[in-house]
Amino acid sequence: MQYTVKDRFIKYVQIDTQADPGSETFPSSMKQLDMTDVLEKELQAMGVEYKRNEAGYLYAFLPGNTPSARKVFFCAHIDTAPDCSGTDVKPIVHENYRGGSLVLPDDPSQVIGEAKFPMLKNKIGHDIISASGFTLLGADDKAGVAIIMDALYQLTSNPSLPHGPVRALITTDEEIGKGVAKVDLSVLDADFGFTLDGGDIGHLEDENFSADAAVIEITGVASHPAYGKGKMENAIKIASDIIAALPRTSRSPETTEGKEGFIHPTKISGGLESARLEFILRDFVTEKLTEHAAVLDEVATKVLEQYPGSSYNLTTRKQYRNMKDVLDQHPYIVEIATQAMKNIGVEPVIKSIRGGTDGAQLSHLGLPCPNLFAGQQGIHSKLEWVSVQDMQKAVDTVLEICKLTTTLD
Repeated sequence: MQYTVKDRFIKYVQIDTQADPGSETFPSSMKQLDMTDVLEKELQAMGVEYKRNEAGYLYAFLPGNTPSARKVFFCAHIDTAPDCSGTDVKPIVHENYRGGSLVLPDDPSQVIGEAKFPMLKNKIGHDIISASGFTLLGADDKAGVAIIMDALYQLTSNPSLPHGPVRALITTDEEIGKGVAKVDLSVLDADFGFTLDGGDIGHLEDENFSADAAVIEITGVASHPAYGKGKMENAIKIASDIIAALPRTSRSPETTEGKEGFIHPTKISGGLESARLEFILRDFVTEKLTEHAAVLDEVATKVLEQYPGSSYNLTTRKQYRNMKDVLDQHPYIVEIATQAMKNIGVEPVIKSIRGGTDGAQLSHLGLPCPNLFAGQQGIHSKLEWVSVQDMQKAVDTVLEICKLTTTLD
């Protein structure tokens, strides 16, 4: 098979698609549409039917060539994270990696090595793609996009490959939490699917954090600072005391791992009379989000006892939920992915995501959707890299899943 994933990926990462978290538009940065335009032309060249919406999403539709009635979709996003520059990305292909460190030429202080990436020892002989040292690479998630586009190319170029109806969903603004904000499930018209937005080869993620946002609004007591004795209750200091009183050895990102959840302050703002604290609450067990909120409330209540003239108000807001709650009701979806990997000689590794995913939101919208590996490493940083051979194995996995859907009742 003549793969196209490498060339597609190299082309895609040179298109600046960085999302803008401060924007209220869809997409948040209009430059994301530059890549939508490129993908649209590629779908036209393949003869694949598609639809495009105002947010830059692409829905692609490939009819089945077997009697299968199950409609599977594959999803990826074109935007890159605002954490690190995505402008003027210069992809470098380190062919036939022989071990050791990869020094990035534009900034030699940026070194990809086994100390930080122990999985490199498994990539001997692979072609490694990195950026040049000044920017991220964009493997998150242009690797996923390239994998899906290559899979569509293989299916359209090799009509003997058996498959049922296949859909693709390419979205914008996933990195700022809006990746499915404009999705129309009636247009997608699928039964289940997979995001291609994961890490090392073989990884299959069927579980993620459930998430709430929390806000504490503080009302202090203002007075002129020259005459504040016995009167002033500074909202900034109250907010600082609340942060300082949070658990130090538990319930925080810096002290938890695995399936442990946390309370994480993300923003503080305000002045003398009022202040605002913003938090994210995370846990794999959805019910424990209430527990985290109760701890936050207890901390704030105790702090406010020292400020009798002041008050606070705690509110929480649902963000997303654990996709496992849905996937456990449809076990065949994870089974078909693990079988597909085994069929092509890849050992499946079932993982949990200490974060969110478009697949989680799609699952709770009624489309069960675990996350498949795309080979991403060192994401959101100048040390981001990906193996060409891992992306090719992901293409093989997608094609094998399409084949196995034809056996479903």
